[in-house]
Amino acid sequence: MSKKYDVVIVGAGHNGLIAASYLAKAGKSVIILEGESEIGGATTSVKAFPEFEARLSRYAYLVSLLPDQIVKDLELNFTAISRSVSSYTPYKIGTKESGLYVAREWDNESANSFTELTGNHAEATSWRQFYDSIATFAKRLAPTTLTPLPTRSELRDHIAMPELWDLMIENPIGEEITKRFSNDLVRGVVATDALIGTFTSTFDLQANRCFLYHLIGNGTGEWKVPQGGMGALVSELNRVATSHGVTIECHSPVSKINSDSKSIEVTLADGKKIIGDYLLSNAAPQVLAKLRGKPAPKSLDGAQLKVNMLLTELPRLKSGIDSKKAFAGTFHVNESFSQLEKSFKEADSGLIPTEFPFEMYCHTLTDPTILSRDLQAKGFHTLTLFGLHTPASLFDRDPKGARLLVLEGALQALNKNLKDPIESVIAKSSDGELCLEVKSPLDLEKEISL
Repeated sequence: MSKKYDVVIVGAGHNGLIAASYLAKAGKSVIILEGESEIGGATTSVKAFPEFEARLSRYAYLVSLLPDQIVKDLELNFTAISRSVSSYTPYKIGTKESGLYVAREWDNESANSFTELTGNHAEATSWRQFYDSIATFAKRLAPTTLTPLPTRSELRDHIAMPELWDLMIENPIGEEITKRFSNDLVRGVVATDALIGTFTSTFDLQANRCFLYHLIGNGTGEWKVPQGGMGALVSELNRVATSHGVTIECHSPVSKINSDSKSIEVTLADGKKIIGDYLLSNAAPQVLAKLRGKPAPKSLDGAQLKVNMLLTELPRLKSGIDSKKAFAGTFHVNESFSQLEKSFKEADSGLIPTEFPFEMYCHTLTDPTILSRDLQAKGFHTLTLFGLHTPASLFDRDPKGARLLVLEGALQALNKNLKDPIESVIAKSSDGELCLEVKSPLDLEKEISL
């Protein structure tokens, strides 16, 4: 007879590991079944380019929604580092190359950058008023993420800010953005938080949900860099989970799940069966439904595209700004409000956007420890690109061809802002291949069950 567990968890991603740790601390017997050879799911760090000692956070790459309370409860030895720069958005007016710079903590350079772009102080004032309001909303909303889910009316009463409630919950965020701001570029920088990883228009309430989770983390919405990469978090979660007695079995893909009112039975691909009182799934609802032999729920079209690069040095910008400042935060390309809406409409009709919107950031400017000391001394850096409005359907017909087209469009758009083409500073392996990898939504479905 197999040992019976209190809880069986399918998938050793960060959510599964955290849930297992809490349950084990409470005295429950827990087993995690992971189909892959290593734990972590979307939060792994990998040596993506074998010839170079660089461990990249291949999928998830920044931290905001990990509550400080969980770090405290589980006594995690994990550090997330603040970025000094919030964002930089290059633009060209006539022959002049410049960029909108926003520091994480508002300063004179940020204010002057808005004035240079718009010609007055109005947009900067609107920016600060808008985000001050969001900060107040976030501080009230964030604590509810660790409590039983409130009803809509309970949450509205808890927030107790009717105007902000309507702004964030009832009305499409696109309406508020276009009402509050007049500059197309400024509108776009605000709108990106409502769109990253989501395939929708800012005039759909789905964008509000995306906007909320980008701005409520720990009541501040600050997105920090995980020291040591995402793999450092996974290693620490593994230490905590196993120290409390959690059993973790890799190379254990699940093929079937049966349940009744008394227990659950999990069948592995090799025929082995695991029995438990309860099951937690750390995979997409569609994956769980298939394992249970149930009809899969409908899902929205995923739109996540990641490009990971290893650079021999940072590229120089036509605007003249120090590259270390421009890439330390979120670097926006083709993300004015009108470009974002146009790209959504094109992708929604089955076309790869003509002005492909994306953003980038450089992990190693904040945390160089993911590189070997040798690469650090040589001036190497990583660069991560996150594409918007690249729904899975665009890759269905020709996954490889569509991936190459999107990559080509992204590099061309980036190069318009650089003094030298990005290809000139991407590291090369011994066979001459660029150290660059592209992950489409189809890759994410296949590799980590998203």
